[in-house]
Amino acid sequence: MAPQKRISTQAWAELLLLGLIWGASFVSIRIALDTIPVMTSVLHRVLWAMLALWIVVWIKGTKIPNNPRIWGAFLVMGLLNNAIPFTLMAWGQLHIETGLTSILNAATAIFGVLIAAMFFKDEKLTQGRALGVGLGFTGVAIAIGLNNFTKFDLQSAAQLAIIAGAISYALAGAWARKTLSGLPPIVAAAGMLTSSTIVILPITLAVDGVPSLALPASTWLAIAYYALIATAGAYLLYYRVLAMAGAGNLLLVTLIIPPVAIVLGAILRDETLQPQAYAGFAVLALGLLILNRSSTPD
Repeated sequence: MAPQKRISTQAWAELLLLGLIWGASFVSIRIALDTIPVMTSVLHRVLWAMLALWIVVWIKGTKIPNNPRIWGAFLVMGLLNNAIPFTLMAWGQLHIETGLTSILNAATAIFGVLIAAMFFKDEKLTQGRALGVGLGFTGVAIAIGLNNFTKFDLQSAAQLAIIAGAISYALAGAWARKTLSGLPPIVAAAGMLTSSTIVILPITLAVDGVPSLALPASTWLAIAYYALIATAGAYLLYYRVLAMAGAGNLLLVTLIIPPVAIVLGAILRDETLQPQAYAGFAVLALGLLILNRSSTPD
């Protein structure tokens, strides 16, 4: 396993920017959901982000793959990294707070470590990683609320939907490593979003009907933010930070996202979280920090 990279000042700045962008995305999605249905919101996200990335591909003159196997991999990636988690998390946000959604979403890193250990020989679950994973799951359980494990209601279903979305993200990470390594990141992202758009479009038409374009300005601003900045732009920034800081240090972005989402949710949505959510995030954050340090060989 390669040693973990040291983070430069520029990498820290871009890592912080990525966390701010993704943290704000949770609030923008929730604002859009005030006026458009779940599937329509997801379609807007993947469609506009796809078009933006293909424009960048065209400007850069990057070669587009024509191998059917690669496009098949894009289809699976589009399902795992876009269609499934975007839908589950958008629906979940209708029933739980924005901040809590972002905290549960941070479990993606915990599931990612477990899934990588299952499928890749060079991603063994060392003692340090096992401790980080254990603390991560404990934090998630505390954030959900231990009393919620004895009952099941709409809020519980929403929380499970967010967790399922996090698992889907983690599976997408393993799939990308197995099938898409070697491709230019922007092409992989554009191909993935193209596939997810193709999947989501007919579902949206069947469930929500033809999307209306007569939307309030606030809705269009929210859509523009989460589609163009927090999806298309964030993918480009993500790969820049990955190249500069390494995968282990990139885990730190998951510690930045929830505080941003919590603060913006309180300011823009007048949301408040239960004390257990903050306690759960503290334990989860400790687990993520241990995982970050465990990225170097034991």
